[in-house]
Amino acid sequence: MELINVTWSTLIWWNAGNLSLDIENAIKCIHCHKWIETQPLHFLKINSNEVNIFLKCKLCKESFIWYARVIPWYHDKYRINSFSKWTWEIKEFSDIINDLSESFVSIYWEAEIAENEDLLEICWVWYRKSLEFLIKDFLIKNNPEDEEKIKNKFLWKCIEEYIDNKKIKEMAKRAVWLWNDETHYIRKWENKDLNDLKRMIDITVHYIIMEIESDSIIEDMN
Repeated sequence: MELINVTWSTLIWWNAGNLSLDIENAIKCIHCHKWIETQPLHFLKINSNEVNIFLKCKLCKESFIWYARVIPWYHDKYRINSFSKWTWEIKEFSDIINDLSESFVSIYWEAEIAENEDLLEICWVWYRKSLEFLIKDFLIKNNPEDEEKIKNKFLWKCIEEYIDNKKIKEMAKRAVWLWNDETHYIRKWENKDLNDLKRMIDITVHYIIMEIESDSIIEDMN
C-alpha cells in the first residue's frame, strides 16, 4: 500500500505518485451526506485494472473506499466504479409525528431506503403504506372510541368519514389517487411521479402537525 500525498482538486485529473484518477462529479460523503472535499489517504492496486482508494471526509472525519477501474484507452488513469456501502440519509420527523405514529416513521424510512437502492416499484407501496398508518393513527388519536372501526376501514373511507380539516382531507385523498394510479396499467396522472407522492405526504404531515399544535394551545388556554 502506497501513501498518497496530493493536493486535492475536484472535477479534474489528480495525480498521486503513479496513480491518476478521473473525477466527473462532485463527491457526496457516504456518512454525513454532504458534498465534500475529500482527503486521499492511501491506495492499493488490486490488479492491473482495479485500484481501491482510501479517503477521509474533511467534514465528518469518517473514511470510506472508492473502487476504481482503469480507463480503457489509458493504462495509468482510473475512473470511479463504485463506493463502499452507503449509510442512507433518512428524513427526520418532529417529536409530534414520532409520538403520533412510530409505525409511519419506520415504514417511511424503509420506503426511503428502497428508493435509494433504486427499488422504485417497491418504494411506491411502502410510501403509500406509511400514509395509511399516519392517517389512521391520527384518526385514532382523535376518535379513540372508534379505534377498531378505523383500523378495519379502507383508507379512502377513513379520509372521507373522519377528517374534517379540508387541507388534510384533500391532500391525503390526492396522495391515494396518485398511488392507485400507479397500480394501473395505464396511468391517468402521467405528469405526476414519486416525488409528487412524497410531497403530498410531507404536506399532509405539515397540516397534521399544525392541527395537533393548535388543539394543544387551545386546550391549554381554555
